[in-house]
Amino acid sequence: MLKAKFSIPNSSPLLSLLPPPRPQSVEHLASHLLTLLKQCNSVTTLKQIHARMLISSVHKPNHLLAKLVELKDLSYASLHFSQIPHPNDFSFNLMIRGLTTSWYNYALALHFHLQMVKSGEKPNSYTYPFVLIASANLQALQHGRAAHASVFKIGIYDNDHTQHSLITMYARCREMDSARKVFDEIGEKDLVSWNSMISGYAKMGFAGEAVGLFRAMGVEGWEPNEVTLVSVLAACGDLGNLSLGRWLEGCVEATRFQLNSFLGSALIDMYGKCGDLVAARRIFDGILKKDVVLWNAMITGYAQNGMSNEAISLFHAMREARVNPDKITLVGVLSSCAAVGAVQLGTRLDEYASQMGLYDNVYVGTALVDMYGKCGNLDKAIQVFNNMPHKNEATWNAMICALAFHGRGEEAIQFFNEMRYKEHICPNDITFIGVLAACVHSGLVEEGRQWFNSLEPVFQIVPKIEHYSCMVDLLARAGHVEEAWEFIEKMPEKPDAVVLGALLGACRKCRNVEVGERVMNNIFELEPSNSWNYLISSKIYASSKRWDDSAKMRGLMRERGISKTPGCSWIEINGEVHEFYAGEGVHFKAADIYQVIEILAEEMKLEGYTPNVDLL
Repeated sequence: MLKAKFSIPNSSPLLSLLPPPRPQSVEHLASHLLTLLKQCNSVTTLKQIHARMLISSVHKPNHLLAKLVELKDLSYASLHFSQIPHPNDFSFNLMIRGLTTSWYNYALALHFHLQMVKSGEKPNSYTYPFVLIASANLQALQHGRAAHASVFKIGIYDNDHTQHSLITMYARCREMDSARKVFDEIGEKDLVSWNSMISGYAKMGFAGEAVGLFRAMGVEGWEPNEVTLVSVLAACGDLGNLSLGRWLEGCVEATRFQLNSFLGSALIDMYGKCGDLVAARRIFDGILKKDVVLWNAMITGYAQNGMSNEAISLFHAMREARVNPDKITLVGVLSSCAAVGAVQLGTRLDEYASQMGLYDNVYVGTALVDMYGKCGNLDKAIQVFNNMPHKNEATWNAMICALAFHGRGEEAIQFFNEMRYKEHICPNDITFIGVLAACVHSGLVEEGRQWFNSLEPVFQIVPKIEHYSCMVDLLARAGHVEEAWEFIEKMPEKPDAVVLGALLGACRKCRNVEVGERVMNNIFELEPSNSWNYLISSKIYASSKRWDDSAKMRGLMRERGISKTPGCSWIEINGEVHEFYAGEGVHFKAADIYQVIEILAEEMKLEGYTPNVDLL
């Protein structure tokens, strides 16, 4: 009766191959159903086959489970697994593997592992590689160590896949000594063993060790493959080892590896981090089929090297090539928009992020906060910040810095306290650069002293040159040039030209020739060709009526062939950034621009404007 009532729709071509219900052995029917199951490529068809198996009393739960894992239907696979009366080790392994490699639900994979142990089923060499990978992705070191102990106990430590997974697990958990111990204990290493250890070093920031192990690999007679080269190229980029990076490119050419997205993006990234953007662009242009990964690598390289206009231009070319940007693209282009004030393009990217559901990504949101803050639209920066569902320390840092540089120091401190006490996010060294900058731009001298003095005793942060620079700037602006010079002498590293320049400007304002001369002796060594330093020095002497010394500074400029650096400005029109230098007439609309400037200058004079020529 049950068979007569059951009806299967003929929507599936596979089911049409099934003979109509008729008396036959269960084995014969099972054979037909399993054949159909192997050919099945949709969950809908699989459910129909499952229904026929239930009606026909064909019990093949593991075959169904394997197909559900293949088709990546987690909910139906979990439901089916729960209906298996006594799942065996094969069933558990199927679920653990699927959760690790298809559904990326690592926490649930570890839960199934524990459930497997409690049920009395023994994990084996097909279980532990995936359990260890799940532990690695969750950085669940305790679970990973327990799995390591079990591997020893059941005698499968020599299994290749298990050993490789152990290396990966320990590396992801930043237990590099343990990872290296596993690697060193491998009797007969294969290429995957070397790659696992090199990749672990490279990804966890141990670039020197990655390069060293790569050299040892060569001594042992192993030839690298693409995976090896990508890991070592990443390490070269982190080390700034351009010579080895170029050698690796030659290795790619010599071994005739296909310059695909995987290897090409690694080369572009390496050259970008080493500052050789010409070589990076050569690699980029040489790859005909460019995917979003390659575009991202080149755009990011430009953005990280301060070539913002080039990054924006390449982004427009990417759109013309009809390649859709992703979250990595947006972060790179938004940072470039922030650098040159391209708020129109930044706003369009904001709209795109909203349409594509990328607002939930903390990196995109943080880049938007930073872009709006640096482009002067602080209200929009605050709005984006408040709408972000997830914030990390970088997000808070971006917001604090945006408020600081807009002179809203008290609000910046308020956000800082909210970050600490409400969200319980620990501030880092970058956070305090923002806090000290807030004090600088709001003239909060005492508050700045207190925060600086609390860095080590309260927050266990060793002050860096940037923190000292902020304090020098804070004291200099407040007229405390002697104290500012004392801070410079306490700095762990030599002060840079920016710090010295700020103090030199303060010395001119306060007419402090004594400190000014100390600063001059240092700044001329760092920037012997910067005209601004000579002009300010000349003004400092002139303010104290030391006319001979003032003239000497301008004479040094002439002797050394130094001319005043022309002023530079830029403006964004319809998403395109136009750059201008004072006295330059190369822009194709230069004549019209200067005509408008002359009209504006005349109107300004009529309104009573008098130019400040003090620093000319």
